[in-house]
Amino acid sequence: MKRICVFAGSSQGNDPAYLEKTQMLGKLFAEKGIELVYGGAKSGLMGVLADEVLKGGGNVTGIMPTRLFEKEIVHPDITTMVEVETLHERKSKMSELADGYIALPGGFGTFEELFETISWAQIGIHTKPVALYNIKGYYTPLVNLIDHAIQAGFVPEDNRDLIINSDHPEKLLELMHHKG
Repeated sequence: MKRICVFAGSSQGNDPAYLEKTQMLGKLFAEKGIELVYGGAKSGLMGVLADEVLKGGGNVTGIMPTRLFEKEIVHPDITTMVEVETLHERKSKMSELADGYIALPGGFGTFEELFETISWAQIGIHTKPVALYNIKGYYTPLVNLIDHAIQAGFVPEDNRDLIINSDHPEKLLELMHHKG
């Protein structure tokens, strides 16, 4: 995997573990020569991850819609910034560039990006690995909800395999590599 798209919060959350584990992932990207593809902001876990990749000498591509340039703080130091018109174009460009996806802790925007990516995999738009970086069990309630949806008959059981889940960055990348 040469490029991984990461969805992450625009804040850092209230537990220092979110920051620390995000930094670990960024260092690992740089060490392994994995380019980060993300939303392009300087804030939150997004900015922490980009900073860490850059600090390690790695490449970072940000993709941001024009109208968000006013609302989000654009990361001034990333390798490449791609400006698009809409959020749909942003997600399409991220998907075009990425060999896989990782969701870090985040809010509604992160959830929306994650679920759209999983839905695309479910209907065959892509076959790229989708992973949850489950820092401090952040995504455990979501995994439980997915299991519930499977038990209730709304999600096919084999679709559970569409999502990789780990709280260890090295293991996460290893699992993604084997699936990708």
